[in-house]
Amino acid sequence: MDLTVAAANPAIEEPALAPWITVLLAAACGLIAANIYYAQPLAGLLLITPLGDLFENRRLVLVLIGLATLALLAAGLASHPAQFLVAALFIGLGSVAVQVLVPYASHMVPEAARGRMVGNIMSGLMLGIMLARPASSFITQMSSWHMVFFLSAGLMVLLALLLSRTLPQRVPPAKLSYGALLASMARLVLRTPVLRRRALYHAFLFAAFSLFWTTTPLLLAGPAFHLSQGGIALFALAGVAGSIAAPIAGRLADRGLSRPATGLAMLAVALAFLMTHIGQQGSTLALGLLVAAAILLDFGVAANMTIGQRAIFMHGAEFRARLNGLYMTTFFIGGAIGSAVGGWAYAQGGWNLASSIGFILPVLALLYYATER
Repeated sequence: MDLTVAAANPAIEEPALAPWITVLLAAACGLIAANIYYAQPLAGLLLITPLGDLFENRRLVLVLIGLATLALLAAGLASHPAQFLVAALFIGLGSVAVQVLVPYASHMVPEAARGRMVGNIMSGLMLGIMLARPASSFITQMSSWHMVFFLSAGLMVLLALLLSRTLPQRVPPAKLSYGALLASMARLVLRTPVLRRRALYHAFLFAAFSLFWTTTPLLLAGPAFHLSQGGIALFALAGVAGSIAAPIAGRLADRGLSRPATGLAMLAVALAFLMTHIGQQGSTLALGLLVAAAILLDFGVAANMTIGQRAIFMHGAEFRARLNGLYMTTFFIGGAIGSAVGGWAYAQGGWNLASSIGFILPVLALLYYATER
């Protein structure tokens, strides 16, 4: 079926999404999102992601991947901090392609399977986020940090070629100007309670996630554990196991279990921080529990993100990209705050203070969740 026609006429039944295309989109999201976490610049989620409601989606994704590729090459060639920072900014802007791909994929499946689809693709996103850190550490250890960006640029070229040959076109029905598109986002925030609630839920959890992964390398490299850069990279690999939560959460949401699954996800994140205080720091037991906490925390965060995106994607198809942009922007702000607070807290009071704040964040999310009707 021609997706251009389907997008313009919502009454036409949405086509099924082939399993191999789901795998491709999940891999694409992981590879693109990983670019952000090599240097972690802030991306233009509010300014670029909404363009998915305005321009043909496949072409938009390819243009953004092209931008990311050029920026990755520039970062690898950078010889001065200012050059690298400019390149990092454009890596972030280009990597927003991942947030065009997710709502784009949601247009290709029927409502009953939307949670499963979002979960499958989010697992790729989480894998990219979690694998980027250890991958960049291993590559830097074997070669240099420049090679990280050169290899990623090569992957982006291959990915763009594959996506251009396999993805169908989707032309959104909106005929707004760019200014009107951005102005409409304020109205969407006011008129979409589920967006406000889900975005704030995940802002708290993503703040806890960022705090954990900002401070645990400091803890592991410190006098208690004395882990090397390679050892810390192996620890980060453990968190990858949490990505299996995304497809599970998506299936639960499709079965009408979003509410209990959300509560369990928040409890999992809170419990993860409590677990790190069992056993004496530096002991084998403490290290094992820290690994288990990383898996549990990532499990809860991945599950909650998937449920949230599935919830907002149940609203009007014509503004799905804008909803996703608002959702992502809100919780990325939470993540940035979590990283900053985590670094400050660890400097002031070590892991005890940092983990206490990390525990409070999902508890605040739970208190807000308790007000949901």
